[in-house]
Amino acid sequence: MTDLPPSSPSFCAPDSLPEKVDVVVVGGGPAGATAARALAQAGHAVVLLDREGRIKPCGGAIPPRAIQDFEIPDALLCARITSARMIAPSGHAVDMPVGDGFVGMVDRSIFDPWLRERAAQAGALRVSGTFRTLERDPDGTAVVVFRVGAGDTGETSDHRLRTRAVIGADGALSQVARQALPGESVPTVAAYHEIVRTPPGFDNTRCDVYYQGRISPDFYGWVFPHGDTISIGVGTEQKGFSLRGATTLLREAAGLTQAETLRCEGAPIPLRPLRRWDNGRDVLLAGDAAGVVAPSSGEGIYYALEGGRLAARAVERFLADGNPVHLGEARRTFMKDHGMIFRILEIMQRFWYCSDERRERFVAICADPDVQRLTWESYMYKRLVHRDPVAHIKIFFKNVAHLLGLARV
Repeated sequence: MTDLPPSSPSFCAPDSLPEKVDVVVVGGGPAGATAARALAQAGHAVVLLDREGRIKPCGGAIPPRAIQDFEIPDALLCARITSARMIAPSGHAVDMPVGDGFVGMVDRSIFDPWLRERAAQAGALRVSGTFRTLERDPDGTAVVVFRVGAGDTGETSDHRLRTRAVIGADGALSQVARQALPGESVPTVAAYHEIVRTPPGFDNTRCDVYYQGRISPDFYGWVFPHGDTISIGVGTEQKGFSLRGATTLLREAAGLTQAETLRCEGAPIPLRPLRRWDNGRDVLLAGDAAGVVAPSSGEGIYYALEGGRLAARAVERFLADGNPVHLGEARRTFMKDHGMIFRILEIMQRFWYCSDERRERFVAICADPDVQRLTWESYMYKRLVHRDPVAHIKIFFKNVAHLLGLARV
């Protein structure tokens, strides 16, 4: 399937669902939709439960690895980014050309529905509703309670669905996680963005990233083109910081004050993976619910897609023999493949983003050709670059020089 989603997506009426299914996936973002599709393709009875009309605030960047691994069609790419501009507190800007290739940009209001519809075409049953609670039958079988309705009439009704397994992909404030894995929580960054109409002459091939304390005291601000629209947003872990006020400053800095605002969105973004993703019984988390957003960069789409795929594999093995130990394979595999880069990025964020003086030096480091090359190779293909040890040594000593204030900014 390569087309955009149809105007009338395929939904299943709750009353027409079977009495029991193999898997209920709660949440239809990249992680949930990917997991639902993979399990449906494997022949399992899958229900994909999602609340329609929800759009996550997101810069929308997806690397070539995601496009290739998850068969993302060109029709979904609203822009192709060939460079990034890093902007320091002083206003000094450093351009980081991608080199060969590009970073794809997607509009989540189109991308997520396409993923859900692709899951439905693979055989998953789509249900529009809101997860309420997780109950147990007398024999211990999981029962997902969800609510439908609350439209123009305001009427709602609760439905119950028995299932062998549950995948919680319902975001950073996951209700599934709260009920099935009590005590597992992770700090979040509050993210907010405004989608504006792209003015004439705007460069649709470059992302701008603002490392300025007035825009974010511990994260960054972004201006990401989406073709006909632009995502302008900020994030912070600091309570009480005005995200709307910072976005206004960001729009002024980017010359987009007069651009038409189309919509505004906000949501929490997790800072690090949870220590546990499963309840040791029949529930597994994926995507933001599992905390798989990269520190420092805030990148989440690729990791959500990958987390959904790993969740599907783990649940499929669990369904085969009923052994819940398989559920832990999703986190173990993810951390083996990506844990090191997550730890490095968290250290970077904690150190470099804490003051304007350090942010200034961080942007200065970004001008180094070795830093640019290794950064893009790691981002584009999701692996630490080991084949050039000399470059790593050079970068290490340059970092030390900046840390000690020996390097010029």
